[in-house]
Amino acid sequence: MSEPRSFPQTVFAPPPGATQLLLVRHGQSAPFVEGEPFPMRDGHGDPPLSPLGRWQADRVGDRLAEEPFDALYTSTLQRTHQTAAPTAAARGLTPTEVFDLREIHLGEGEGGRFRQMSADDHPAVVEMRRIGDWGAVPGAESKAALVARVSGALGGIRDAHPDGYVGVFVHGGVIGAAMAMACGVDAYGFAGSRNGSFCHLVGLADGSWVVRSFNDASHIGSVTTDHPGAG
Repeated sequence: MSEPRSFPQTVFAPPPGATQLLLVRHGQSAPFVEGEPFPMRDGHGDPPLSPLGRWQADRVGDRLAEEPFDALYTSTLQRTHQTAAPTAAARGLTPTEVFDLREIHLGEGEGGRFRQMSADDHPAVVEMRRIGDWGAVPGAESKAALVARVSGALGGIRDAHPDGYVGVFVHGGVIGAAMAMACGVDAYGFAGSRNGSFCHLVGLADGSWVVRSFNDASHIGSVTTDHPGAG
């Protein structure tokens, strides 16, 4: 009698034609100082990284130095470029800008003012929290509009790299929208991923998505040691 067949647990492997996307949230940006709005680019506040953010970018670069990326992408805003720079140097790649990967447009809160509005419990921010939609802020982008443009941008990257692996340096709101796209969940519920964290998505050839990880910041430290020299 022949031995019964054995079926070991398998390890996930992307199917043919799939694209792996590693979404990286930028490092911490510079603080907003009352009365001193950030420089603007295309209607969006464009602060540089803070000293902590630069440290986080270096830790990202250390962890990704050997990753076999086929390409790197950023938004048009400098904090994603600065976060990608150590990885780009290590891999010998020049990132490609994608305009639709920019952060949520915050209307009257742009230029860093949203941070003050949030700290002061501005009525528009209170309403935003109540309904779970950035569109409550006057002039701001709605949650639905954000998810639509991010889905288009990430779908375009997926389609450009079948059987490829790409790094995509983006923003917290974009990562929330990506999770909404991939899982059919509320983008607002995935807001606030850690600076410098990773979200690993696999885009399948049929247009569907698989989530492999979210908010991985093990290269930076635990949630209580999120700064240089801590822990």
